[in-house]
Amino acid sequence: MADRRALAATLLALLAVAACGISPTDVEVRATPPVIEVPPPSKTIYLLKNGKLTLEPADVESDTVSSLLTALFDASGLPLGDRDTALRGFTFERIEDSLNPIQRDEVQLPRTSTLTVFIRGEGTLSRLAKAQIVCTAQQDAAFEQVKIIHIYPENRPSKTEGRFICGDLK
Repeated sequence: MADRRALAATLLALLAVAACGISPTDVEVRATPPVIEVPPPSKTIYLLKNGKLTLEPADVESDTVSSLLTALFDASGLPLGDRDTALRGFTFERIEDSLNPIQRDEVQLPRTSTLTVFIRGEGTLSRLAKAQIVCTAQQDAAFEQVKIIHIYPENRPSKTEGRFICGDLK
C-alpha cells in the first residue's frame, strides 16, 4: 500500500512539474482591444437650403427628439439667413412612442419603433416639410419610421399624413 502511495505521489509531482509542456510567459500587449465608438447624440435639425435638406446645428439643451422637433418648428419664427423651412404656419404639439413596456423576461435587444408626431396648423404639409420632421426625428436610430398626425384647428378631424422613413423623402 505504501508503494502505491509513493507511486501516486511521484506521478502527481511529475505532472505538476511537466504541466502541459508550455512554460508560462508574461502577458504581451500586441494591440489595443477592440472598442465600439458610439457617436455623440445629435443636436442638429434639418432645414432647407436652395430647396434641399441640410443639417444645421440646433440651439437645444438636450438631444431628445422632442427638444429637436421643438427647435425645428421654432426655427420658422427665426431669421434663418440663406436657410429656410417648409414648416411655417405649423406648430409642434407632441410625440408618442409605440414601444411597449419591456417584459421582465424579454431579451434586451436593440429596439425600434414608430414615432408619432402630432402637428397643428392650416394648409397642406408639403413633402419637404414631412422630410424635415422625419429626418430630424430619425437621427435617433431607435425609430424605424415616423408617423405624422395633422391636427386641424376649429374641430376639424385630424388627418394621418402617413408613415415615413427619411430615405424615402430625401
